[in-house]
Amino acid sequence: QVQLVESGGGSVQAGGSLRISCAASAATGTTASINAMGWYRMKAGKPRELVAQIVPVGPATYGDSVKGRFTISRDNAKMTVYLQMNRLKVEDTADYYCFVDHSDSKRSWGQGTQVTVSS
Repeated sequence: QVQLVESGGGSVQAGGSLRISCAASAATGTTASINAMGWYRMKAGKPRELVAQIVPVGPATYGDSVKGRFTISRDNAKMTVYLQMNRLKVEDTADYYCFVDHSDSKRSWGQGTQVTVSS
């Protein structure tokens, strides 16, 4: 498994943009490679929601509520996944958690970063 460190969260007004990042660092003894990388978000009192996911080969997947506004990308050399969030809405306010899926079917999670969008 790997350690995931997120950064870039914060507060922004509706209509603005933020980019959050998640950098993976391989733990000692890690041999399983990284497959999918992505982001979930959690809002108070609501179930976890997939925001976006990107695989090494193939198109990215987005949640319906963020399609056309958010873009996910990854830098494999840096083991980092990014989420560019444009035209943010108040309802995008949430804690965002990155994840990576390994070739051994295990999943690692980040600690979460808060995004607050005000009207």
